[in-house]
Amino acid sequence: MADLTDANAARGLLPVGTKVEVQTGFDGSWTTGFEVHEHTSVGYRLRRRSDAEVLPAAVAPSAVRKERKNSMWWY
Repeated sequence: MADLTDANAARGLLPVGTKVEVQTGFDGSWTTGFEVHEHTSVGYRLRRRSDAEVLPAAVAPSAVRKERKNSMWWY
């Protein structure tokens, strides 16, 4: 029997604890400072890293991406 982690990976979901960026509804930009708290049937429940608060609403997978490393191309 496959566990829940394997099932989520098969669905292409980011693992719990993954640092992510969230797309804002205002101008479509991406903001950092969140991590995956849990998976729901609608999308992701996210936790704000600054104060460990879990956001009250689920976020659609299309508005969440894995946090990108800052590129310091000028060095």
